[in-house]
Amino acid sequence: MLAAGAVAVISGGVLWRKRVARAREHFLKHYDFSRLLDKRLATRRPELSPAQRKAIFHGLRDWFEINHRAGRRKLSMPSQAVDDAWHEFILFTRGYQDFCRKGLGRFLHHVPAEAMTRPTQAQDGLKRSWRHACAHEGIDPASPTRLPRLFAIDATLGLADGFSYQLDCLKAGAAGSGAYCAGHIGCGGGCSSCSSDSGGSDSGCGGGCGGGCGGD
Repeated sequence: MLAAGAVAVISGGVLWRKRVARAREHFLKHYDFSRLLDKRLATRRPELSPAQRKAIFHGLRDWFEINHRAGRRKLSMPSQAVDDAWHEFILFTRGYQDFCRKGLGRFLHHVPAEAMTRPTQAQDGLKRSWRHACAHEGIDPASPTRLPRLFAIDATLGLADGFSYQLDCLKAGAAGSGAYCAGHIGCGGGCSSCSSDSGGSDSGCGGGCGGGCGGD
């Protein structure tokens, strides 16, 4: 009897966690970011059209969804545009707290790269972001045929201060220090700077590791 009762308790706990997870996924999927943030983002980024801001809000949804998928594992933000929208959201203090409680079950802090405890923490977080963003969109993280939205959006929008990623490491090197090699992130080979230069090296990735701020 005791064993049967223990099994029932465990089964009930598993079912409850699944229901909670589904409720959070539904909340994140249907949350209307534009209603709250569109005017603020338009002020912050006046060069963007309504359609471009809408694309950023899709990216912001992706960001919260992959943080939900990752649990408490720290991720790094790969997009400047989405980071701007996240900043604006955080300024609605009570609304953001309520959103985090309903969508994540915890408060997602914005952690600047400078405040991270280890020099490689932002890089490790970016690798996790890559894996989860790829899984979210059904992309093989080790052999991608396209970039997930969070890694593509800054270049798509043409942001001068954005992060640009290339699937092809040679193209990333040729693009200069502003382009990052997504292949090195996905293969787990690190994000060290290995851009090609006038010395003739052609096997590198542009710059170091894109992104910076993380969720905690």
